Amino acid sequence: MAVVLRLQRIGKRTQPHYRIVAIERSSGPHGQPLEIIGHYNPKADKDKEKVTLNTEKLDRWVKTGAKPSETLGSLITRARKAEKAVEKK
Repeated sequence: MAVVLRLQRIGKRTQPHYRIVAIERSSGPHGQPLEIIGHYNPKADKDKEKVTLNTEKLDRWVKTGAKPSETLGSLITRARKAEKAVEKK
């Protein structure tokens, strides 16, 4: 069972919203996720509001061998930079 971390689109045609999910590699774009890790809203104004992650779940899945997609990897790094910027203030 190969598990990947990727975005799963939900929402209307003109209102995109994505779930960050842990899902089997072989399941399709609308397959049943193993676990929902967070959300991504590309239409949000601030970077802090765009990505919502449960870092404990994310770290647990990465430790068990799940690999994030390329797009999700860049979103994770952006979200962690935003968290560090908030902590410094």
